[in-house]
Amino acid sequence: MPFYHALGQIPNKRHTVFEKPTGGLYYEQLFGTVGFDGMSSLLYHVHRPTMVKQVLESIDLQPKIAVAKNMLARRLKGFQVAPSGDFLESRKALFINKDVCISVAAPQNSMRDYFYKNADADEVIFIHKGSGTLRTLLGNITFSYGDYLVIPRGMIYQFEFDSTENRLLVIESYSPVYTPKRYRNWFGQMLEHSPYCERDIRRPQQLETHDELGDFLIKVKKEQTLHQYIYASHPFDVVGWDGYNFPYAFSIHNFEPITGRIHMPPPIHQTFEASGFVICSFCPRLYDYHPKSIPSPYNHSNIDSDEVLYYVDGDFMSRNDISPGQFTLHPAGIPHGPHPGAYERSIGQKETLELAVMIDTFKPLQITEDALNIDDGIYWNSWMEKH
Repeated sequence: MPFYHALGQIPNKRHTVFEKPTGGLYYEQLFGTVGFDGMSSLLYHVHRPTMVKQVLESIDLQPKIAVAKNMLARRLKGFQVAPSGDFLESRKALFINKDVCISVAAPQNSMRDYFYKNADADEVIFIHKGSGTLRTLLGNITFSYGDYLVIPRGMIYQFEFDSTENRLLVIESYSPVYTPKRYRNWFGQMLEHSPYCERDIRRPQQLETHDELGDFLIKVKKEQTLHQYIYASHPFDVVGWDGYNFPYAFSIHNFEPITGRIHMPPPIHQTFEASGFVICSFCPRLYDYHPKSIPSPYNHSNIDSDEVLYYVDGDFMSRNDISPGQFTLHPAGIPHGPHPGAYERSIGQKETLELAVMIDTFKPLQITEDALNIDDGIYWNSWMEKH
């Protein structure tokens, strides 16, 4: 997120002596991205963040690919994924390519026995059901239904849930996740035409600082492998930090839709961008107000992108028989559009209350075995008119 934030205690000057009140020094860490060229923050730890006591077994997390070259439109029923106690074990990868991995999760338990770090990818976690607190080494963020939690790669965190009823959409990006360039000026400030602004971004506020030594399990995902380390100090021992690289929350309910007299194309819904894909938010909005407008989208060919839609709430006007928690996949190379009847019944409608998340990828998505387990198998045929 290209703006500055600071929390806790920091020295007046970078890379200078920062003494503890009880004697000794705080330990500085540069937490950066894209080498030394991307966004970064400077962290100050009570203990050295490098003290590894023990290395445990590594676990293979490589998703099992069922369809490597997909050309079928598909509908997946995400709520058919069974809840699981553990946060990491609950994740089920559905679609994957070299830029992104799209998963669902239904964790029941908070992360109390270990900490987690994704060293491969930025994570965008959409909260479909549930509430709680995202605890990180840079501070805590409360979350609830409709929140996007953007967690930069390498960020150590724990999820603390308020209940056992949780449904998450997890998007892992192998390049940094940014706000769209067209929403920002050359300084990085959000422009007036942007559908959201810095005021809508919830930054970490409550900084936990644990001065504890002991055995602390940190699970690190790297190259589709889960590595497990025992560290000698609590990972949340930061007394202060500042910079541009930090986790944040943004509620889909704070996205202000862009509307027009006739149907507007999907880029108006864009919320985040990365290299190789975009994330969009379809939100409640007034329909097009030209007297002869057709609010339903027109048929269009995905020549260069696979389109994944995740349905959150409301009645999605261009689809028939769609429920919350379902995915549709429209692969590149073949046209898709509104279901029979949807085009006609949209005429004269004044508004929609739909809520959905869309991920458009510019490389084909592979389909996992977990995805096929919840695929209805007939969606590709759903544009046939019934007589």
